[in-house]
Amino acid sequence: MSYPNSPVVLKGALIYFGAPMLVPVPNIIMFQYNPETMTRSLTPWQPPSSSVFKNDKELLGLNLEELKAYNESLAKLSQPYDPQETLSLVLELDATDALETPELHPVAVATGVADRLAAIEMLLYPPGESVLGGLQGSVSSALSASATGAQVSAAITGNTEQLKRKDAPIVLFFWGPGRIVPVRITGLSIEEQQYSPLLYPIRAKATISLRVLDLDDLLQVTGEAATGATAELARACYKFTRGQKSALASANLVNGVESIIRMLPI
Repeated sequence: MSYPNSPVVLKGALIYFGAPMLVPVPNIIMFQYNPETMTRSLTPWQPPSSSVFKNDKELLGLNLEELKAYNESLAKLSQPYDPQETLSLVLELDATDALETPELHPVAVATGVADRLAAIEMLLYPPGESVLGGLQGSVSSALSASATGAQVSAAITGNTEQLKRKDAPIVLFFWGPGRIVPVRITGLSIEEQQYSPLLYPIRAKATISLRVLDLDDLLQVTGEAATGATAELARACYKFTRGQKSALASANLVNGVESIIRMLPI
């Protein structure tokens, strides 16, 4: 029973744009329960260990040691990129409530929480059909009794050309209006706890590690900027979240003014 004055709590979600369409259709993996804690880690850009020297040291009128110290100071003070942000959270999945009304949740009755686990796992796979599956099938057919060595070589060569690098799927991490960022899953650990008679998991706990993709990460495998509606949406979400963070940091200046006033003698 919900109380009339109870606040509306948004649910976090992972939003996957995988359909190759002009207007992307998202697969929304909504969190059944919001995690109580989430670990965030920000790692700033680190300058290279060796300094790059200018060819003409007389340009600044410095000797070699002074020029080396000058270049090292520039490298240590520079910050050309946004810090790399990583997130870690634990999701709990439970089909117990859905099993109480089986007529309304046929998928949960059949597979428990396996469908939600599979949706999360597929975020780690390259989009499209499995190329290795097609390779194995072609080689198997070529290795039949009637196949010749030339046919086997052609089957392997033709399918090897299809083994090309693919772009990773773009996933948005939604955590309320204040944090919508493109991410890539860097780690996934699943603990299955209970099973149905058909051995589908009924309860599970998924530990997910995410890396936030900044504007320099949204590139194709060729190194060029990613194009398309999904990539533009990812960039817009990153800029929007970064802008909110900057606005909140500016709002903290009010607290700084209050602190300075309290430090003044009365």
